[in-house]
Amino acid sequence: MAKPDRAGRDFKDKSRDGEGSELVERLIAVNRVAKVVKGGRRFGFAALVVVGDGRGRVGLGSGKAREVPEAIKKATGKAKRNLIRVPLREGRTLHHDVEAHFGAGRVRMRAASAGTGIIAGGPLRAVFEVLGLQDVVAKSLGSSNPYNMAKAAIVAFERMESPRMVASRRGCRVSEVLGRKNDAKEKSDG
Repeated sequence: MAKPDRAGRDFKDKSRDGEGSELVERLIAVNRVAKVVKGGRRFGFAALVVVGDGRGRVGLGSGKAREVPEAIKKATGKAKRNLIRVPLREGRTLHHDVEAHFGAGRVRMRAASAGTGIIAGGPLRAVFEVLGLQDVVAKSLGSSNPYNMAKAAIVAFERMESPRMVASRRGCRVSEVLGRKNDAKEKSDG
């Protein structure tokens, strides 16, 4: 079931039941790693997997093992344990622009109008697809290391706030946070 992505790397798309919802798994990267021992080198594999439900939950995990399938299995297990909820506007895009970094990897994500699609490359595209984002513009700045790019995206999602979250923190209504036109007229008249 492996299909090549735009860069020619293979990834897996699986749907499984986890905690009552269908989770989509996407393999971002597989690296061959070597451990130097007395008799020579021992080769193993490191896998980076992102898991999401397509409706605002996403998790990232990495795993190492002597065989690729076992590394993917470990990474998938970690990703399922690390699921976070991301608030989405209209279920298709971000509420606001956000920038975050992890190590030397820096990402900038911007909300987009309907019909824009996912404008992002490599690991970011995989993260957005499993999250359920349909319209987003993202740029990777700095390192192109898939581990750092994907982790920077997760850090950015953790910073995401919906207007409802901001309103509850400030103790006011959502319309006051958004600055709706009706509220502006009431303030100028009153």
